[in-house]
Amino acid sequence: MEPIRIFPSEVLKKIKAAKTLLVCAYPDEATCSKMKLPGAISRTELQALMPEVKKDQEIIFYCA
Repeated sequence: MEPIRIFPSEVLKKIKAAKTLLVCAYPDEATCSKMKLPGAISRTELQALMPEVKKDQEIIFYCA
């Protein structure tokens, strides 16, 4: 599956509407904390949430 690119303004709307999870794609917390966007979570935080995440939940991963 090819990545789908979307505009930051669209991502912001989805985050504000609680329709998506924004996840920093870097595997280590140190890098992620430097690159963290407002409303984003780390991959570690996503893994902790996975038992509660619905299968149709949209998840957007980002990196520099």
